[in-house]
Amino acid sequence: MIRARTPILAVLVDLDGTLLDTAPDLAAAANATLESLSLAPVDPAAVRDFIGKGVSFLVRRCLETSLGRAPEPRLMMRAQARFSKHYERLSGAASQPFPGVLEGLEAMRAQGLAIACVTNKLMRFTVPLLAKAGVARHIQAISTSDTAGARKPDPAVVLHACKLLGVQPAQACVIGDSDNDGEAARAAGCRFVLVSYGYREGRRLEEMQCDTRVDSLVEAAALLKTT
Repeated sequence: MIRARTPILAVLVDLDGTLLDTAPDLAAAANATLESLSLAPVDPAAVRDFIGKGVSFLVRRCLETSLGRAPEPRLMMRAQARFSKHYERLSGAASQPFPGVLEGLEAMRAQGLAIACVTNKLMRFTVPLLAKAGVARHIQAISTSDTAGARKPDPAVVLHACKLLGVQPAQACVIGDSDNDGEAARAAGCRFVLVSYGYREGRRLEEMQCDTRVDSLVEAAALLKTT
């Protein structure tokens, strides 16, 4: 149960692993990048655990897994540039909303809640992806790592979303799937709802701190209605 304090006026929802299952496209782009560099592919299941801290982290972990060692700076730069091109081409090809996402967002809007997407992606990837997935129409603001100037777990992305929606952090609830989301929410002064699905960088669900845990955005909407 979310502890009753200041009424919640806005919901700030993470993208990868919370709104959309983007792992298939990210894995495809990662392996296309590795192939272009004549490197061995990585298991798509492993890529799921590399999602959450932004492109640089994901690319580095894929290179480390393929090489069996840390990549050289020059290789890292080449890989990042190639990954961006591949992901721009592949993003949205297989990504889909998780069960209950569209219904949950509709319920939140019907309750009068403002909704923002808060993500470590770049804006140029985020906008078309949300549109392709049919989620964009429910979202009033988008806060990305490049527009906020930092990546979660830094609270800047969350605080920027609050500013865009015109609410105070205490009036907002962050919904996400990882410690990056939870740490950013707590540092910003927001409440945090953890979804039981998504990507957790290998962490067990029970290890993660949150105000409450839900199995879907439909459940989150019902919970927020009572606060």
